[in-house]
Amino acid sequence: MKRLLSVFLAVLGFLAFLVPVADARTPFVKPFMGWSSWSLESSTRAGYGTSWLNESHVRDAAVALASKLKPAGYTNVNIDSGWNADLSWVFHTDTNGIPAPDPGRFPSGIPALASYVHGLGLKLGLYAVTGLEKEVYNKNAPILGTSCHAQDIAYRPLTPSNGWGGNWKVDFRNPCAQKYYDSIVARFASWGVDFVKVDGTTADNVADIKAWSAAIDHSRRPMWLTASAWPVPRSIGPSLAPYANGVRIDTDVECYCDTVSTWDSSVKARWADLPGWQGVFGPQYRPDLDSMPISNNTGSGIQDGIDDVERQSVMTFWSMASSPLYVGGDIYFLDATAVSILTNPEVIRVDQAGSYASQVTGGNLQVWKKRAPDGRTYAAVYNLGSSPADITVDFAALGVRGSQPLRDLVARTDLGRSRGSWTASAVPAHGSRLVRIG
Repeated sequence: MKRLLSVFLAVLGFLAFLVPVADARTPFVKPFMGWSSWSLESSTRAGYGTSWLNESHVRDAAVALASKLKPAGYTNVNIDSGWNADLSWVFHTDTNGIPAPDPGRFPSGIPALASYVHGLGLKLGLYAVTGLEKEVYNKNAPILGTSCHAQDIAYRPLTPSNGWGGNWKVDFRNPCAQKYYDSIVARFASWGVDFVKVDGTTADNVADIKAWSAAIDHSRRPMWLTASAWPVPRSIGPSLAPYANGVRIDTDVECYCDTVSTWDSSVKARWADLPGWQGVFGPQYRPDLDSMPISNNTGSGIQDGIDDVERQSVMTFWSMASSPLYVGGDIYFLDATAVSILTNPEVIRVDQAGSYASQVTGGNLQVWKKRAPDGRTYAAVYNLGSSPADITVDFAALGVRGSQPLRDLVARTDLGRSRGSWTASAVPAHGSRLVRIG
């Protein structure tokens, strides 16, 4: 009997091995932290722009991230658009339609770069887009592991797809479509990729994100998947939840000028747009507020375009939202104030708690609240106006009662106890305060 039972269990184990892994989003408990290249690629400042992206600069950014921000938890080196394009912005794929790095930008290849980044204790991310590249369609690339070719998986009639209409819509009724995405992600996995940003996501591209998610599962390598656009339509936010780890809820933070950003183009838009996404997110599905223009306001290199008060408001708002925290800008020139803002452990803890903030009061003088899993309550106030102002937090609106101890998390200072309310005095224009209550 025992022998029969052993054989039975062995057969069950073998059958279980044959059953494919369920297609579901790779779980990540906390928002990722790191750096992204696009802010530098988008700038018109001399020495930057799309030609900035190359192997040497990414290695420099990785070293800077490892030495300056890694101890605080920043580990992702995310390479944005252009890694598989030449300086004329012509994109490359191999004979099977799989994106291939531009040899001029990345002469050592992505595997060598990933190995270098991993050797610093960091992770590597790559950029992709929704839809079928027209170059892949035109050469009718054979799809690995199938008898299909690229033109077999194109939706008919040919229909432009993604945010700029640059690719063809994919017909996911053909199982070879999933095999095509599997082949791309398997290649990424073999290179050592840890993160994928899929850009241009429209209401027509939910199936694309589902296919990317399934391909990541099939690769057996955990990869963070961000569905991106400028922004992703709110209408498909719930539909993407089973597949993506993060979703871009706003337009690009960059100003496409000679700095990284400006307050009006388009940092302040986040305060108006995040409330519309409330109720969409869960413990493994994050609002992506885009990169943080907190890098350099002194000396050489591109400047952030926002002042130190605004930089702190960005860090506070992103953290209250439990958005991924990733730096946009030339991290090689990271200044001391940026390091101080970005590495404050008490503010980072608010972000990594993983719960979400909700808006209590709107307008120019805003109050936001957040309840962490450990039961602690956080309140953030923001002055979006043009002159200093007092902002009062009503404890009842936060669900807090009685006399409570308060701590200013940015200043890392205890404020004593308050009953019923607390007032942040003389909050500067575009400034903020962040307190823990209780």
